[in-house]
Amino acid sequence: MKYLILPMIAALTLAGCATPETRLRTGLIDAGLSQRVAGCMAERMVDRLSLLQLRRIGSLASLKDKNADDLTLNQFLHKVRALKDPEILTVTTSSAAVCAFS
Repeated sequence: MKYLILPMIAALTLAGCATPETRLRTGLIDAGLSQRVAGCMAERMVDRLSLLQLRRIGSLASLKDKNADDLTLNQFLHKVRALKDPEILTVTTSSAAVCAFS
């Protein structure tokens, strides 16, 4: 039992070091967006939204259909619209538009 404590402490410490951008990128990937689009969007969105708003977007990962392939941006934006936060929708939509064509 005591041999498990040190690795658990190390894992918790590293998890606490994750930046909001990293957490958002991971949440977007978990929600079904491609790694390229998720990375681009997270980089743009992290400076434009509050931590609470970023968490709300990250929570969309729990809505992913386990059998679905990557989400289309249109499907993802439909989920974002359901959050009913105009600022999140505006920033996410503009980031998706820029990142889809870069």
